[in-house]
Amino acid sequence: MSALAHFFAASDHVAAFFRMGGYAGYVWPAYAVFFIVLIADSVAPRLRRRRILRELRGRLARQSTRARRAPSSTP
Repeated sequence: MSALAHFFAASDHVAAFFRMGGYAGYVWPAYAVFFIVLIADSVAPRLRRRRILRELRGRLARQSTRARRAPSSTP
């Protein structure tokens, strides 16, 4: 078998793989949804952590400002 014939035979196998036996219209969107959910599941906790830390920093800043403004109760 020549190299060119081998290449075309291999490309037919690759094309058949991507066609998924006629079910490519169902299989590839399922893979896309899977990877979108996988990415969302890995990004969401980071975003939540960032939001919670921002809220806590704001809370601490408000508390420290309030503590500085409040008159001291000890003489």
